[in-house]
Amino acid sequence: MNDPASIRRLYGRRQGHKLRLGQAALVEDTLAALSVPETGPIDATTLFGKDRPLAFEIGFGAGEHLAAQAEANPVMGFIGCEPFLNGVVGALGHIRDRALDNVRLHMGDALEVLERLPDESLDRLFLLHPDPWRKARHAKRRMVNHGPLDLIAAKLKPGAEFRLGTDDPTYCRWAMMVMSTRRDFDWQAEHPRDFLERPADWPETRYERKARRQGHEVWYFRYRRL
Repeated sequence: MNDPASIRRLYGRRQGHKLRLGQAALVEDTLAALSVPETGPIDATTLFGKDRPLAFEIGFGAGEHLAAQAEANPVMGFIGCEPFLNGVVGALGHIRDRALDNVRLHMGDALEVLERLPDESLDRLFLLHPDPWRKARHAKRRMVNHGPLDLIAAKLKPGAEFRLGTDDPTYCRWAMMVMSTRRDFDWQAEHPRDFLERPADWPETRYERKARRQGHEVWYFRYRRL
C-alpha cells in the first residue's frame, strides 16, 4: 500500500456562512460526544461500546445520506468524515432529530480516520459526489486514485461494498478508467440502468436533487471488495 502521507487530498473551504446561535450551540453541546477520538487505534467497540458492523462515509455533505443509512440500519455503526463545518452542523441536526445513537463524526481528513481502523473491518464505504478537481493538473487530488483506493480496499472486508456517486462527467469517466484497472474490486453493474438509476437503498441527497434540477445526469457505482 502507498505511504499514507503521500495520498492526502486537499479540500475546499472549511466553513461557509456564519453559524446561527442555535447551530453554534448544537456544535458546542453535542459534537464532542459524537466525535471520533483524535488519536489512537479505533474499532467498533471503541466507538460504540460493542462490536457491530461498520460503515464509513467520506465527505457526507449535509449528512442526510449518512443519517438515512444509520436510521435504516440500526445494528450498524456509521463513521462520517467531513471537513466542512456547516456540513457537520447539518449532520448533527439529523442525528438529533432522528435520535440516532449509531453515528460518529470526524471533522477533517477521512483518510486519517481510515488508517486507524483495523484492516478488513468495514462492511460498506460511501463516497458520494466527491470534489471532481476538473482540471487535468489536479487529477492526482481526486479521491478515486490508487493511493486512497489501496487504503479503502485494505479496510473493507472481502465481499464488502464500495459505493461511488457523481454527477460530474469527467469524474465519471475518470472513475471508470481507474476502477477498471483494479483487481480487488468487482463492478456490480450488469445493465446500464444499474448505474443510471439510484438503488432503492441509496437515499437521495440534497446535492443530488440540485444536480438533477440543473440538468445533470447522476451515476451510481457499486463495487464489491474481492
